[in-house]
Amino acid sequence: MYAIIEVCGKQFSVEKGSKIRCEKMEREANDLFSVEKVLLLNDGQKVQIGQPYLSGVDVKARVVSHGRGAKLVGMKYKNKTNYRRKYGHRQDFTAIQIEEIKA
Repeated sequence: MYAIIEVCGKQFSVEKGSKIRCEKMEREANDLFSVEKVLLLNDGQKVQIGQPYLSGVDVKARVVSHGRGAKLVGMKYKNKTNYRRKYGHRQDFTAIQIEEIKA
């Protein structure tokens, strides 16, 4: 059984036990929460598609940890003016694990 859910403005295909990284959430580590925005549910025999979301489907998830991604290096450059700027960025994330999917 798998589902497509929407968390933090992005869509993820999840199964029971799968781990995903989403944008940083304001939740504590080991916090259990429910995802209300379920777009699709496939239980093996039947596929349910929401318009836009399904009602009566419950996806339980647990916050595993918070962290920061790998450093991305960017560069600004302007021709003929000796202008160069190098900058870095690290995106904050929250790792969550799917505990169960109930239809």
